[in-house]
Amino acid sequence: MNKQTTNKTETVNHNKHFAIVGAGIVGICCGLELQELGYRVTFFDDQGFANGCSHGNAGHFATEQVFPLADPAILPQIPKMLLDPLGPIVLKPGYMLKALPWLTKFISNMRSKPFQHNHQALQSLNKDAIEYYRPLLAKANASHLLTTRGSLLVYENTPLSMIEKDLNKYLAGGVQVELLDKKQLVELEPTLSDRVNYALFFPDVAHTCDPYELCLALANSAMANNATLIKEKVTGISEAKQKVNIKTAQFCHQFDGVVIATGAWSKSILKPLNLKLPMEVERGYHYMLSNNHSLTRPVASAERKFIMTPMSKGLRLAGTVEFAGIKAKENYKHADKMLQHSYALLSKSTAEPSKNKEDRWMGLRPSLPDSLPVLDKSPLHENVYLALGHQHLGLTWGAKTAKLMAQLISEQSTSIDLKPFSISRFQ
Repeated sequence: MNKQTTNKTETVNHNKHFAIVGAGIVGICCGLELQELGYRVTFFDDQGFANGCSHGNAGHFATEQVFPLADPAILPQIPKMLLDPLGPIVLKPGYMLKALPWLTKFISNMRSKPFQHNHQALQSLNKDAIEYYRPLLAKANASHLLTTRGSLLVYENTPLSMIEKDLNKYLAGGVQVELLDKKQLVELEPTLSDRVNYALFFPDVAHTCDPYELCLALANSAMANNATLIKEKVTGISEAKQKVNIKTAQFCHQFDGVVIATGAWSKSILKPLNLKLPMEVERGYHYMLSNNHSLTRPVASAERKFIMTPMSKGLRLAGTVEFAGIKAKENYKHADKMLQHSYALLSKSTAEPSKNKEDRWMGLRPSLPDSLPVLDKSPLHENVYLALGHQHLGLTWGAKTAKLMAQLISEQSTSIDLKPFSISRFQ
């Protein structure tokens, strides 16, 4: 967009005021992009900025993850995973009936046609996703919080023939990847243990040394441009006379439009708007070690299904998919098991399980059965926009989502086709 066009757009929009409901990474980035178009912005989040998954995620910009979670290859493994109370996928006893409708839709998406459709949609969303962050971080003086050193997917006991199949799968999916043997791996990450024999190296992947600080830097950039944060819980959203009403327990606020970026709480927010959302909540855990063990990039385990990311305050161990609902009590044994896994993967790992709550964390991921987010304008409402359901990739997709939503709101052509991400697929 040339300078003349930008100024014209800002002139048109400078009196328009948008609400952003949800102040995680997706909501923050949406606010920044709307400000670039000249809109005034107010964030609503009763927890403040980035106090959900944006706070405790693995810090991994996972552009290599172009395959849906509903992968037919995992179907034979699901019973074993679910029976292991400390496995990578955990279904809390008594929650099966509630989760069954979502699980049925999830398995249905493993069929060839929907799998390929969802895979192609993920490819389009992941492509150049990291690049969309660079101008936002530069403006926030936070470029140092994004590091591009690639990531590793390591293997201990998997036969080389199976690893080569994984390699070829990624290559066919358009992902830059290299197969490393033990000698090459040691040169990259000498503190990994001798148990690791091979790795896939994804050179284009990035990570952040502190996802929370990255979010705060972007939020501060928005606030410096006259954004407002209202720390109140939104209890209702409605339209009236081409305006949008945002209701809280204290007040009713009115705006020209709203972007709903409420993550795991989106289902309850959308229900009064008569929008169906087959969302399930995945509870993810992390364990924070004070020593980063000299790793220089994220290291994920193919067999153990967790990831280690070096951060400014130590090494973050993250993973686990627990189905237990929003209100269930945290089960920090899932965090402790990742510490046990780290003993096997790091040549020097001496930390003991901690009773300190600050070392362990649980966050709620919004997961849809086709692994695709909703990026759309409400089909039932004139000025309501949806940016939600980013499952494990909210950090990865945050900036690109924001650009797409800004294009949609300002009636520009979107950078990618948004049809696969329409809310209509669930109505």
